[in-house]
Amino acid sequence: MKIAVATGTRADFGLLRPLMQELKDDSFFKLSVWVTAMHLSDRFDNTINEITNAGFEIDHKIPCLEDDDDSVAISKTISNAIDGFAEVIEEEKPDFLVILGDRTEMLGAAIAATVATIPIIHIHGGETTIGAYDESIRHSITKMSYLHFTAATDYSNRVIQLGEHPSRVFNVGAIGIDSIKNLPLLSKEELEENLKFKFRKRNILITFHPVTLESSSAEEQFETILKALDELEDTYLIFTHANSDKNGKVINEMIEEYTASNKDKSLSVISLGQVRYFSMLKFVDIVLGNSSSGILEVPYFNIPTINIGDRQTGRLMSQSVIQCSNKYEDIQKALNLSLDSAFAKAIQKQPLIYGNGTATQQIIKVLKNYTKASLKKPFYDLPK
Repeated sequence: MKIAVATGTRADFGLLRPLMQELKDDSFFKLSVWVTAMHLSDRFDNTINEITNAGFEIDHKIPCLEDDDDSVAISKTISNAIDGFAEVIEEEKPDFLVILGDRTEMLGAAIAATVATIPIIHIHGGETTIGAYDESIRHSITKMSYLHFTAATDYSNRVIQLGEHPSRVFNVGAIGIDSIKNLPLLSKEELEENLKFKFRKRNILITFHPVTLESSSAEEQFETILKALDELEDTYLIFTHANSDKNGKVINEMIEEYTASNKDKSLSVISLGQVRYFSMLKFVDIVLGNSSSGILEVPYFNIPTINIGDRQTGRLMSQSVIQCSNKYEDIQKALNLSLDSAFAKAIQKQPLIYGNGTATQQIIKVLKNYTKASLKKPFYDLPK
């Protein structure tokens, strides 16, 4: 069975890596790796190298990313992705195409696969994020997909609510947990040597992406965050760059400007990659921003996540996630709570709501029972 896997970012490759490894190692499958979007961009540190360094052969490169990040450029990126994926699909004709999440380039891939009658395997569907147009993209991909692997029961129910038959919807947990359990991570000293910095008494990892459906500007929101962080004493700030969404460039320019002026207490990294990122989570005190990883993976390290704004609103939140607005006073309060010893103690035994790190094995088991797909999908109506 030929399974194509599409990956466009450092984030989705990190999540897909254990599944790709199983598909590569199991003789039942033939893995075809299709790389696109941010992986192929100098602006985002050419993260395609992470894929080859992990031992995977790149079967196809599908450039689609426009240089700008305004709404016109994003629309052109989707169009470019449709064109590129259509050509590769026509050449390869895989049995299934694996797509994770809700990125714009993956919408293009899904459209091309749907028109070419290639069944789609969608991972992390059914989630809601009301602060971004990712919400609409994610649910659109769900309707174009044949098999659905979700991260929680609530998300499975939502996929079914969208008319997908329950027999094709599987709650396997968050696939990123598989890597947390199985990847060899770096020591504190190895991280410091690799990134050329020194941890301080307190350390905060910051990842903030544009919130595409909010009226306030990315610049205004991130300026407020920097103001709150700058007042902390004896605290080291590790920034990773924003993604290629609309206005991501603005945030990244602000990161570079701030870290250049505060070299003694801050560091900018375009992409940590999965190993360095998960290793960092062992040693930082707080993760701050609005990345989905703060909701899905960070709680497994029993450290606080300060989730700012509405970009992740709608996702199930663990006890360690502190939700706050992008107002200065609210961020200050969230920082104080996250550093409170009673709060730190309380989250050490929090229930893990996104599975136990066996998503890959569950997906492989299901795929071996679906050697042929029927794309005539009757709409499944909920029982009245």
